[in-house]
Amino acid sequence: MEPGARLSPEPLTHLGRLEGEEGQPRDAEESGNRTTPPWSWGRSNPERADPLRNGVRRYLQLPSDRTVLIVHAKVAQKSYGSEKRFFCPPPCVYLTGPGWKLKKEDMKDPTDFSSKVCGYIGLDGTSSSHVETQKLNFEEQLDSKVFSCAKALYISDSDKRKHFRLVVNLFFSNGLEIGTFHSKLIKVISKPSQKKQSLKNTDLCIPSGSKVSLFNRLRSQTVSTRYLSFEGGTFTASARQWAAFTLHLAGESQGEFPLREGYIHYGSTIRLICTATGMALPPLIIRKVAKQSVMLDVNEPVSQLHKCAFQLHGTDRMYLSLSTEKVVQFQASPCPKEVNRELLNDSSCWTIIGTETAEYTFSDCLTGIQDPVSPVPLITALELAGGGDVAMLEVQGEYLHANLKVWFGDVEAETMYRSPKTLVCVVPDISAFSRDWRWLRYPITVPLLLLRNDGLIYSSTFSFTYTPEQSFLTGQPILPKVMQDSDTLLDTIHQEFTKTNFHLFMQS
Repeated sequence: MEPGARLSPEPLTHLGRLEGEEGQPRDAEESGNRTTPPWSWGRSNPERADPLRNGVRRYLQLPSDRTVLIVHAKVAQKSYGSEKRFFCPPPCVYLTGPGWKLKKEDMKDPTDFSSKVCGYIGLDGTSSSHVETQKLNFEEQLDSKVFSCAKALYISDSDKRKHFRLVVNLFFSNGLEIGTFHSKLIKVISKPSQKKQSLKNTDLCIPSGSKVSLFNRLRSQTVSTRYLSFEGGTFTASARQWAAFTLHLAGESQGEFPLREGYIHYGSTIRLICTATGMALPPLIIRKVAKQSVMLDVNEPVSQLHKCAFQLHGTDRMYLSLSTEKVVQFQASPCPKEVNRELLNDSSCWTIIGTETAEYTFSDCLTGIQDPVSPVPLITALELAGGGDVAMLEVQGEYLHANLKVWFGDVEAETMYRSPKTLVCVVPDISAFSRDWRWLRYPITVPLLLLRNDGLIYSSTFSFTYTPEQSFLTGQPILPKVMQDSDTLLDTIHQEFTKTNFHLFMQS
Protein backbone atom coordinates (compact mmCIF):
# COMPACT_ATOMS: atom_id res chain seq x y z
CA MET A 1 0.00 0.00 0.00
CA GLU A 2 1.24 3.48 -0.86
CA PRO A 3 2.31 5.64 2.08
CA GLY A 4 -0.41 8.03 3.10
CA ALA A 5 -3.21 5.95 1.57
CA ARG A 6 -6.38 6.60 3.55
CA LEU A 7 -8.20 3.47 4.72
CA SER A 8 -11.81 2.98 5.58
CA PRO A 9 -12.47 3.97 9.22
CA GLU A 10 -14.56 0.82 9.75
CA PRO A 11 -13.79 -2.79 8.86
CA LEU A 12 -14.88 -3.87 5.40
CA THR A 13 -16.88 -6.70 6.90
CA HIS A 14 -18.55 -4.62 9.58
CA LEU A 15 -22.31 -5.00 9.35
CA GLY A 16 -24.28 -2.00 10.42
CA ARG A 17 -28.04 -1.75 10.28
CA LEU A 18 -28.72 0.60 7.38
CA GLU A 19 -31.67 2.94 7.67
CA GLY A 20 -34.16 3.66 4.89
CA GLU A 21 -36.97 2.05 2.96
CA GLU A 22 -37.29 -1.72 2.92
CA GLY A 23 -36.38 -3.84 -0.12
CA GLN A 24 -36.33 -7.45 -1.20
CA PRO A 25 -33.19 -7.82 -3.33
CA ARG A 26 -33.03 -10.73 -5.76
CA ASP A 27 -29.44 -10.26 -6.84
CA ALA A 28 -26.45 -8.02 -6.40
CA GLU A 29 -27.50 -5.41 -8.91
CA GLU A 30 -30.87 -4.85 -7.20
CA SER A 31 -29.59 -4.88 -3.65
CA GLY A 32 -29.17 -1.78 -1.53
CA ASN A 33 -31.17 1.41 -1.62
CA ARG A 34 -28.87 3.85 0.15
CA THR A 35 -25.26 4.86 -0.03
CA THR A 36 -22.68 6.20 2.37
CA PRO A 37 -21.17 9.62 1.80
CA PRO A 38 -17.85 9.34 -0.12
CA TRP A 39 -15.87 10.59 2.90
CA SER A 40 -17.33 8.03 5.31
CA TRP A 41 -17.65 4.28 5.10
CA GLY A 42 -19.98 3.77 8.06
CA ARG A 43 -23.75 3.76 8.11
CA SER A 44 -25.84 5.79 5.70
CA ASN A 45 -27.42 9.04 6.74
CA PRO A 46 -31.18 8.46 6.45
CA GLU A 47 -31.78 12.17 5.90
CA ARG A 48 -29.36 12.44 3.00
CA ALA A 49 -30.66 11.73 -0.49
CA ASP A 50 -28.15 10.48 -3.07
CA PRO A 51 -29.37 11.17 -6.61
CA LEU A 52 -26.05 10.02 -8.07
CA ARG A 53 -26.37 6.53 -6.61
CA ASN A 54 -29.99 6.34 -7.69
CA GLY A 55 -28.91 7.33 -11.20
CA VAL A 56 -26.21 4.64 -11.27
CA ARG A 57 -28.78 2.09 -10.08
CA ARG A 58 -31.12 3.07 -12.92
CA TYR A 59 -28.23 2.78 -15.37
CA LEU A 60 -27.40 -0.74 -14.13
CA GLN A 61 -31.01 -1.80 -14.55
CA LEU A 62 -31.30 -0.31 -18.04
CA PRO A 63 -27.87 0.49 -19.52
CA SER A 64 -27.77 3.22 -22.14
CA ASP A 65 -24.20 2.74 -23.30
CA ARG A 66 -22.57 4.14 -26.39
CA THR A 67 -19.70 2.03 -27.72
CA VAL A 68 -17.03 2.91 -30.28
CA LEU A 69 -15.32 -0.13 -31.84
CA ILE A 70 -12.17 0.27 -33.92
CA VAL A 71 -11.21 -2.94 -35.71
CA HIS A 72 -7.98 -3.12 -37.66
CA ALA A 73 -5.06 -5.31 -38.69
CA LYS A 74 -2.13 -5.96 -36.36
CA VAL A 75 0.43 -5.15 -39.04
CA ALA A 76 0.62 -2.65 -41.89
CA GLN A 77 2.82 -2.90 -44.95
CA LYS A 78 4.83 0.24 -45.68
CA SER A 79 4.42 2.09 -48.98
CA TYR A 80 7.50 3.05 -50.99
CA GLY A 81 7.92 5.96 -53.36
CA SER A 82 4.72 6.97 -55.09
CA GLU A 83 2.96 3.64 -54.51
CA LYS A 84 0.22 3.46 -51.90
CA ARG A 85 -0.23 0.16 -50.12
CA PHE A 86 -3.59 0.74 -48.51
CA PHE A 87 -4.14 -1.03 -45.20
CA CYS A 88 -5.73 -4.41 -45.79
CA PRO A 89 -8.16 -5.24 -44.36
CA PRO A 90 -9.21 -1.58 -44.11
CA PRO A 91 -9.73 -0.17 -40.60
CA CYS A 92 -13.42 -0.01 -39.65
CA VAL A 93 -15.30 1.95 -37.00
CA TYR A 94 -18.57 0.66 -35.54
CA LEU A 95 -20.95 2.61 -33.29
CA THR A 96 -23.06 0.24 -31.19
CA GLY A 97 -25.32 0.39 -28.15
CA PRO A 98 -28.71 2.00 -27.41
CA GLY A 99 -27.13 5.24 -26.20
CA TRP A 100 -26.54 6.54 -29.74
CA LYS A 101 -30.25 6.48 -30.57
CA LEU A 102 -31.17 8.00 -27.20
CA LYS A 103 -28.61 10.76 -27.67
CA LYS A 104 -30.05 11.55 -31.08
CA GLU A 105 -33.54 11.81 -29.58
CA ASP A 106 -32.33 14.03 -26.71
CA MET A 107 -30.60 16.60 -28.88
CA LYS A 108 -32.36 19.94 -29.24
CA ASP A 109 -32.68 19.65 -33.02
CA PRO A 110 -32.91 15.88 -33.65
CA THR A 111 -32.86 16.03 -37.44
CA ASP A 112 -30.74 13.77 -39.57
CA PHE A 113 -28.39 16.66 -40.29
CA SER A 114 -27.76 18.02 -36.83
CA SER A 115 -27.54 14.71 -34.95
CA LYS A 116 -25.61 12.69 -37.51
CA VAL A 117 -22.27 11.29 -36.32
CA CYS A 118 -19.29 12.47 -38.38
CA GLY A 119 -15.62 11.72 -38.04
CA TYR A 120 -12.08 11.51 -39.35
CA ILE A 121 -9.49 8.76 -39.05
CA GLY A 122 -5.73 9.03 -39.48
CA LEU A 123 -2.35 8.05 -38.09
CA ASP A 124 -1.19 9.40 -34.74
CA GLY A 125 1.77 11.74 -34.61
CA THR A 126 1.19 13.08 -38.13
CA SER A 127 -0.12 16.33 -39.53
CA SER A 128 -3.81 16.77 -40.23
CA SER A 129 -3.40 16.95 -44.00
CA HIS A 130 -5.91 15.18 -46.19
CA VAL A 131 -3.25 12.70 -47.28
CA GLU A 132 -3.02 11.14 -43.82
CA THR A 133 -6.59 11.79 -42.63
CA GLN A 134 -9.70 10.27 -44.15
CA LYS A 135 -13.30 11.27 -43.62
CA LEU A 136 -15.59 8.63 -42.11
CA ASN A 137 -18.99 8.29 -43.77
CA PHE A 138 -21.22 6.39 -41.36
CA GLU A 139 -24.17 4.30 -42.51
CA GLU A 140 -26.69 2.30 -40.50
CA GLN A 141 -26.78 -1.47 -40.99
CA LEU A 142 -29.59 -3.98 -40.62
CA ASP A 143 -28.32 -5.03 -37.17
CA SER A 144 -28.64 -1.41 -35.92
CA LYS A 145 -24.88 -0.92 -35.94
CA VAL A 146 -23.52 2.26 -37.48
CA PHE A 147 -20.51 1.47 -39.65
CA SER A 148 -17.76 3.23 -41.57
CA CYS A 149 -14.68 1.97 -43.36
CA ALA A 150 -11.38 3.73 -44.20
CA LYS A 151 -10.15 2.21 -47.47
CA ALA A 152 -7.47 4.74 -48.41
CA LEU A 153 -5.15 4.82 -45.39
CA TYR A 154 -1.47 4.02 -45.81
CA ILE A 155 1.92 4.69 -44.21
CA SER A 156 4.70 6.08 -46.39
CA ASP A 157 8.40 5.25 -46.32
CA SER A 158 9.12 8.75 -44.97
CA ASP A 159 7.54 7.64 -41.69
CA LYS A 160 10.32 5.81 -39.88
CA ARG A 161 8.25 4.46 -36.98
CA LYS A 162 8.09 0.75 -36.24
CA HIS A 163 4.67 1.08 -34.57
CA PHE A 164 1.80 3.55 -34.75
CA ARG A 165 -1.84 3.93 -33.73
CA LEU A 166 -4.90 5.06 -35.62
CA VAL A 167 -6.73 8.11 -34.27
CA VAL A 168 -10.49 8.50 -34.68
CA ASN A 169 -12.10 11.91 -34.06
CA LEU A 170 -15.90 11.82 -33.72
CA PHE A 171 -18.40 14.67 -33.50
CA PHE A 172 -22.04 15.43 -34.27
CA SER A 173 -22.78 17.41 -37.40
CA ASN A 174 -24.10 20.27 -35.23
CA GLY A 175 -20.54 20.76 -33.98
CA LEU A 176 -20.79 18.96 -30.62
CA GLU A 177 -17.56 17.01 -30.11
CA ILE A 178 -17.86 13.39 -29.00
CA GLY A 179 -14.21 12.52 -28.43
CA THR A 180 -10.93 11.12 -29.70
CA PHE A 181 -10.29 7.38 -29.75
CA HIS A 182 -7.13 5.38 -30.45
CA SER A 183 -6.60 1.96 -31.99
CA LYS A 184 -4.26 -0.68 -30.61
CA LEU A 185 -0.61 -0.55 -31.67
CA ILE A 186 0.03 -1.53 -35.31
CA LYS A 187 3.40 -2.97 -36.33
CA VAL A 188 4.97 -1.66 -39.54
CA ILE A 189 6.55 -4.23 -41.88
CA SER A 190 8.23 -3.75 -45.25
CA LYS A 191 6.79 -6.93 -46.81
CA PRO A 192 5.61 -10.39 -45.78
CA SER A 193 8.44 -12.52 -44.47
CA GLN A 194 9.73 -15.04 -47.00
CA LYS A 195 12.09 -16.70 -44.53
CA LYS A 196 11.22 -19.78 -42.55
CA GLN A 197 9.67 -18.52 -39.33
CA SER A 198 11.12 -19.39 -35.94
CA LEU A 199 9.47 -19.31 -32.53
CA LYS A 200 12.57 -17.50 -31.26
CA ASN A 201 11.00 -14.37 -32.76
CA THR A 202 7.25 -14.55 -32.26
CA ASP A 203 6.43 -10.96 -33.31
CA LEU A 204 4.94 -12.08 -36.61
CA CYS A 205 3.73 -15.54 -35.55
CA ILE A 206 0.03 -16.22 -34.94
CA PRO A 207 -0.90 -17.77 -31.56
CA SER A 208 -3.89 -20.02 -31.03
CA GLY A 209 -6.85 -18.05 -29.72
CA SER A 210 -5.92 -14.86 -31.57
CA LYS A 211 -8.14 -13.07 -34.07
CA VAL A 212 -7.41 -13.06 -37.80
CA SER A 213 -8.87 -11.86 -41.07
CA LEU A 214 -8.70 -13.79 -44.35
CA PHE A 215 -8.85 -12.18 -47.76
CA ASN A 216 -8.51 -13.36 -51.35
CA ARG A 217 -7.08 -11.22 -54.13
CA LEU A 218 -7.37 -12.55 -57.69
CA ARG A 219 -4.33 -11.89 -59.87
CA SER A 220 -2.98 -9.57 -57.17
CA GLN A 221 -5.52 -6.88 -58.12
CA THR A 222 -6.64 -4.66 -55.25
CA VAL A 223 -10.09 -4.15 -56.76
CA SER A 224 -10.73 -7.90 -56.69
CA THR A 225 -10.12 -8.24 -52.93
CA ARG A 226 -12.77 -10.23 -51.08
CA TYR A 227 -12.92 -10.90 -47.35
CA LEU A 228 -14.18 -14.00 -45.59
CA SER A 229 -17.26 -12.88 -43.69
CA PHE A 230 -20.55 -14.09 -42.25
CA GLU A 231 -23.68 -12.36 -43.52
CA GLY A 232 -27.30 -13.39 -43.87
CA GLY A 233 -26.80 -16.62 -41.97
CA THR A 234 -24.02 -17.95 -44.19
CA PHE A 235 -20.28 -17.56 -44.83
CA THR A 236 -19.59 -15.23 -47.73
CA ALA A 237 -16.72 -13.61 -49.62
CA SER A 238 -17.55 -9.91 -49.25
CA ALA A 239 -16.01 -7.09 -51.23
CA ARG A 240 -17.41 -4.55 -48.77
CA GLN A 241 -16.96 -5.76 -45.20
CA TRP A 242 -14.63 -8.11 -43.39
CA ALA A 243 -15.07 -10.22 -40.29
CA ALA A 244 -12.61 -11.19 -37.57
CA PHE A 245 -12.29 -14.89 -36.81
CA THR A 246 -10.87 -16.46 -33.68
CA LEU A 247 -8.28 -19.01 -34.82
CA HIS A 248 -7.85 -22.03 -32.54
CA LEU A 249 -5.54 -25.01 -32.70
CA ALA A 250 -7.63 -28.17 -32.52
CA GLY A 251 -6.31 -31.51 -31.25
CA GLU A 252 -8.09 -34.66 -32.42
CA SER A 253 -9.44 -36.78 -29.59
CA GLN A 254 -12.04 -39.52 -30.07
CA GLY A 255 -13.69 -37.75 -32.97
CA GLU A 256 -13.80 -34.39 -31.18
CA PHE A 257 -11.63 -31.33 -31.61
CA PRO A 258 -10.65 -29.85 -28.22
CA LEU A 259 -8.93 -26.49 -28.42
CA ARG A 260 -5.22 -26.26 -27.66
CA GLU A 261 -2.69 -23.55 -26.85
CA GLY A 262 0.43 -22.74 -28.85
CA TYR A 263 1.36 -21.08 -32.12
CA ILE A 264 -0.28 -22.01 -35.42
CA HIS A 265 1.90 -24.23 -37.63
CA TYR A 266 1.25 -25.36 -41.17
CA GLY A 267 -0.27 -28.84 -41.19
CA SER A 268 -2.22 -28.14 -37.97
CA THR A 269 -5.94 -28.78 -37.62
CA ILE A 270 -7.65 -25.50 -36.74
CA ARG A 271 -11.08 -23.99 -36.03
CA LEU A 272 -12.20 -20.62 -37.39
CA ILE A 273 -14.99 -19.00 -35.34
CA CYS A 274 -16.63 -15.71 -36.30
CA THR A 275 -16.16 -13.32 -33.37
CA ALA A 276 -19.39 -11.43 -34.08
CA THR A 277 -21.78 -14.37 -34.45
CA GLY A 278 -19.99 -17.37 -32.90
CA MET A 279 -20.54 -19.37 -36.09
CA ALA A 280 -17.71 -21.78 -36.93
CA LEU A 281 -16.40 -23.31 -40.12
CA PRO A 282 -15.80 -27.09 -40.16
CA PRO A 283 -12.37 -28.27 -38.90
CA LEU A 284 -9.67 -27.25 -41.37
CA ILE A 285 -6.02 -28.08 -42.00
CA ILE A 286 -3.96 -24.98 -42.73
CA ARG A 287 -1.46 -25.39 -45.60
CA LYS A 288 1.27 -23.15 -46.98
CA VAL A 289 0.83 -21.85 -50.53
CA ALA A 290 3.60 -21.14 -53.02
CA LYS A 291 2.85 -20.29 -56.65
CA GLN A 292 -0.69 -21.70 -56.64
CA SER A 293 0.42 -24.99 -55.14
CA VAL A 294 -0.09 -26.37 -51.63
CA MET A 295 3.04 -27.54 -49.80
CA LEU A 296 2.02 -30.61 -47.79
CA ASP A 297 5.36 -31.22 -46.06
CA VAL A 298 5.77 -27.78 -44.42
CA ASN A 299 5.21 -27.50 -40.66
CA GLU A 300 6.79 -24.12 -39.86
CA PRO A 301 4.90 -21.41 -37.93
CA VAL A 302 2.34 -19.36 -39.86
CA SER A 303 3.37 -15.71 -40.28
CA GLN A 304 1.50 -12.45 -40.85
CA LEU A 305 0.41 -11.82 -44.47
CA HIS A 306 1.36 -15.34 -45.56
CA LYS A 307 -0.64 -16.95 -48.33
CA CYS A 308 -2.27 -20.14 -47.15
CA ALA A 309 -4.98 -22.64 -48.04
CA PHE A 310 -7.52 -24.42 -45.84
CA GLN A 311 -8.17 -28.10 -46.49
CA LEU A 312 -11.41 -29.46 -45.10
CA HIS A 313 -10.42 -32.00 -42.47
CA GLY A 314 -11.12 -35.60 -43.48
CA THR A 315 -11.61 -34.84 -47.19
CA ASP A 316 -9.61 -35.82 -50.24
CA ARG A 317 -7.95 -32.58 -51.38
CA MET A 318 -11.05 -30.38 -50.81
CA TYR A 319 -10.17 -26.75 -50.01
CA LEU A 320 -12.03 -23.65 -48.86
CA SER A 321 -12.57 -21.47 -51.93
CA LEU A 322 -14.79 -18.72 -53.30
CA SER A 323 -16.93 -18.19 -56.35
CA THR A 324 -17.77 -14.49 -56.62
CA GLU A 325 -19.48 -13.91 -53.23
CA LYS A 326 -20.10 -17.56 -52.38
CA VAL A 327 -17.79 -19.65 -50.21
CA VAL A 328 -17.45 -23.04 -51.88
CA GLN A 329 -15.21 -26.11 -51.96
CA PHE A 330 -12.49 -26.69 -54.54
CA GLN A 331 -10.79 -30.00 -55.20
CA ALA A 332 -7.05 -29.70 -55.75
CA SER A 333 -5.23 -31.95 -58.17
CA PRO A 334 -1.98 -33.83 -57.54
CA CYS A 335 1.19 -32.11 -58.69
CA PRO A 336 2.75 -34.24 -61.47
CA LYS A 337 6.30 -33.15 -60.62
CA GLU A 338 6.29 -33.15 -56.78
CA VAL A 339 4.59 -35.70 -54.55
CA ASN A 340 4.29 -33.31 -51.61
CA ARG A 341 2.40 -30.63 -53.53
CA GLU A 342 -1.15 -30.15 -54.77
CA LEU A 343 -2.32 -27.68 -57.42
CA LEU A 344 -4.87 -24.97 -56.53
CA ASN A 345 -6.62 -22.11 -58.27
CA ASP A 346 -6.41 -18.43 -57.28
CA SER A 347 -9.77 -18.57 -55.50
CA SER A 348 -8.45 -21.07 -52.95
CA CYS A 349 -5.45 -18.99 -51.87
CA TRP A 350 -6.09 -16.78 -48.83
CA THR A 351 -3.91 -14.16 -47.15
CA ILE A 352 -3.96 -14.35 -43.35
CA ILE A 353 -3.40 -11.39 -41.03
CA GLY A 354 -3.93 -10.84 -37.31
CA THR A 355 -6.52 -8.29 -36.19
CA GLU A 356 -7.16 -6.15 -33.12
CA THR A 357 -10.19 -4.43 -31.61
CA ALA A 358 -10.15 -1.27 -29.48
CA GLU A 359 -13.44 -0.86 -27.60
CA TYR A 360 -14.58 2.28 -25.78
CA THR A 361 -17.88 2.32 -23.85
CA PHE A 362 -19.45 5.26 -22.05
CA SER A 363 -22.82 6.68 -21.00
CA ASP A 364 -23.91 10.23 -20.24
CA CYS A 365 -27.37 9.25 -18.99
CA LEU A 366 -26.81 10.93 -15.59
CA THR A 367 -26.20 14.42 -16.88
CA GLY A 368 -26.19 16.44 -20.07
CA ILE A 369 -22.45 16.53 -20.75
CA GLN A 370 -21.07 18.94 -23.33
CA ASP A 371 -17.41 18.07 -22.82
CA PRO A 372 -15.73 15.34 -24.91
CA VAL A 373 -15.96 11.86 -23.40
CA SER A 374 -12.28 11.19 -24.10
CA PRO A 375 -9.91 10.06 -22.84
CA VAL A 376 -12.04 6.95 -22.24
CA PRO A 377 -10.34 4.91 -19.48
CA LEU A 378 -9.80 1.20 -20.09
CA ILE A 379 -9.43 -1.37 -17.30
CA THR A 380 -6.99 -4.13 -18.27
CA ALA A 381 -6.31 -5.94 -14.98
CA LEU A 382 -7.22 -6.01 -11.29
CA GLU A 383 -5.04 -6.89 -8.31
CA LEU A 384 -6.46 -7.45 -4.84
CA ALA A 385 -4.46 -6.83 -1.69
CA GLY A 386 -5.61 -7.78 1.78
CA GLY A 387 -8.94 -9.22 2.83
CA GLY A 388 -11.16 -9.72 5.82
CA ASP A 389 -11.45 -6.37 7.57
CA VAL A 390 -9.56 -4.33 4.96
CA ALA A 391 -9.06 -4.99 1.25
CA MET A 392 -7.55 -2.69 -1.36
CA LEU A 393 -8.12 -3.13 -5.08
CA GLU A 394 -5.54 -1.93 -7.60
CA VAL A 395 -7.14 -1.07 -10.93
CA GLN A 396 -4.67 -1.27 -13.82
CA GLY A 397 -5.42 0.16 -17.24
CA GLU A 398 -4.91 2.97 -19.72
CA TYR A 399 -6.02 6.61 -19.88
CA LEU A 400 -6.75 6.74 -16.13
CA HIS A 401 -6.85 10.15 -14.45
CA ALA A 402 -7.52 11.87 -11.13
CA ASN A 403 -11.15 12.74 -11.94
CA LEU A 404 -12.26 9.09 -11.84
CA LYS A 405 -13.93 7.14 -9.04
CA VAL A 406 -14.29 3.36 -8.92
CA TRP A 407 -17.82 2.07 -8.31
CA PHE A 408 -18.74 -1.44 -7.17
CA GLY A 409 -22.17 -1.68 -8.74
CA ASP A 410 -24.11 1.26 -7.26
CA VAL A 411 -21.63 1.80 -4.40
CA GLU A 412 -18.86 4.37 -4.73
CA ALA A 413 -15.43 3.31 -3.47
CA GLU A 414 -12.83 5.57 -1.91
CA THR A 415 -10.44 6.01 -4.84
CA MET A 416 -6.85 7.22 -5.03
CA TYR A 417 -5.08 8.17 -8.27
CA ARG A 418 -1.52 6.89 -8.72
CA SER A 419 -0.71 7.21 -12.42
CA PRO A 420 -2.34 7.11 -15.88
CA LYS A 421 -2.10 3.32 -15.56
CA THR A 422 -3.12 2.78 -11.91
CA LEU A 423 -5.96 3.60 -9.54
CA VAL A 424 -6.25 2.21 -6.00
CA CYS A 425 -9.52 1.93 -4.11
CA VAL A 426 -10.90 0.56 -0.86
CA VAL A 427 -13.23 -2.41 -1.36
CA PRO A 428 -16.61 -1.27 0.07
CA ASP A 429 -18.13 -2.98 3.09
CA ILE A 430 -20.39 -5.88 2.13
CA SER A 431 -23.16 -4.21 4.15
CA ALA A 432 -23.33 -1.40 1.58
CA PHE A 433 -25.19 -3.66 -0.83
CA SER A 434 -28.08 -4.98 1.24
CA ARG A 435 -30.06 -4.64 4.44
CA ASP A 436 -31.77 -7.99 4.05
CA TRP A 437 -29.14 -10.10 5.78
CA ARG A 438 -30.63 -13.41 4.63
CA TRP A 439 -29.14 -12.85 1.19
CA LEU A 440 -25.62 -12.63 2.53
CA ARG A 441 -25.42 -16.41 2.65
CA TYR A 442 -24.76 -16.32 -1.07
CA PRO A 443 -21.98 -14.78 -3.19
CA ILE A 444 -22.69 -11.24 -4.34
CA THR A 445 -21.28 -10.21 -7.73
CA VAL A 446 -21.25 -6.56 -8.77
CA PRO A 447 -19.97 -4.93 -11.98
CA LEU A 448 -17.04 -2.52 -11.79
CA LEU A 449 -17.59 0.95 -13.20
CA LEU A 450 -15.56 4.14 -13.48
CA LEU A 451 -17.35 7.48 -13.03
CA ARG A 452 -15.94 10.82 -14.06
CA ASN A 453 -16.51 13.71 -11.66
CA ASP A 454 -19.17 15.19 -13.99
CA GLY A 455 -21.25 11.97 -13.89
CA LEU A 456 -20.03 10.32 -17.10
CA ILE A 457 -20.11 6.52 -16.73
CA TYR A 458 -17.49 4.19 -18.17
CA SER A 459 -18.48 0.53 -17.93
CA SER A 460 -15.98 -2.35 -17.99
CA THR A 461 -15.86 -6.09 -18.60
CA PHE A 462 -14.77 -6.72 -15.01
CA SER A 463 -16.82 -7.66 -11.96
CA PHE A 464 -16.13 -8.19 -8.27
CA THR A 465 -17.57 -10.99 -6.12
CA TYR A 466 -17.91 -11.15 -2.36
CA THR A 467 -17.86 -14.86 -1.49
CA PRO A 468 -18.45 -16.36 2.01
CA GLU A 469 -16.17 -19.22 3.00
CA GLN A 470 -17.24 -22.70 1.96
CA SER A 471 -18.01 -23.72 5.53
CA PHE A 472 -20.42 -20.83 5.71
CA LEU A 473 -22.15 -21.77 2.45
CA THR A 474 -22.58 -25.44 3.32
CA GLY A 475 -23.38 -25.03 7.03
CA GLN A 476 -26.70 -24.63 8.72
CA PRO A 477 -29.05 -21.98 7.33
CA ILE A 478 -28.75 -18.64 9.04
CA LEU A 479 -32.51 -18.24 9.15
CA PRO A 480 -34.35 -21.27 10.59
CA LYS A 481 -38.08 -21.66 10.17
CA VAL A 482 -38.53 -19.52 13.24
CA MET A 483 -36.92 -16.10 12.86
CA GLN A 484 -33.87 -15.65 15.07
CA ASP A 485 -33.31 -12.62 17.24
CA SER A 486 -32.05 -9.86 14.94
CA ASP A 487 -29.02 -9.00 17.11
CA THR A 488 -27.94 -12.66 17.23
CA LEU A 489 -28.40 -12.91 13.47
CA LEU A 490 -26.24 -9.86 12.78
CA ASP A 491 -23.52 -11.14 15.10
CA THR A 492 -23.49 -14.50 13.30
CA ILE A 493 -23.18 -12.92 9.88
CA HIS A 494 -20.52 -10.54 11.08
CA GLN A 495 -18.39 -13.41 12.39
CA GLU A 496 -18.66 -15.32 9.13
CA PHE A 497 -18.02 -12.35 6.83
CA THR A 498 -14.89 -11.29 8.65
CA LYS A 499 -13.46 -14.33 6.82
CA THR A 500 -14.93 -13.37 3.47
CA ASN A 501 -13.03 -14.31 0.30
CA PHE A 502 -12.99 -11.86 -2.59
CA HIS A 503 -12.81 -12.86 -6.23
CA LEU A 504 -12.21 -10.86 -9.39
CA PHE A 505 -13.73 -11.79 -12.71
CA MET A 506 -13.51 -10.55 -16.26
CA GLN A 507 -16.62 -11.31 -18.26
CA SER A 508 -15.97 -12.53 -21.78
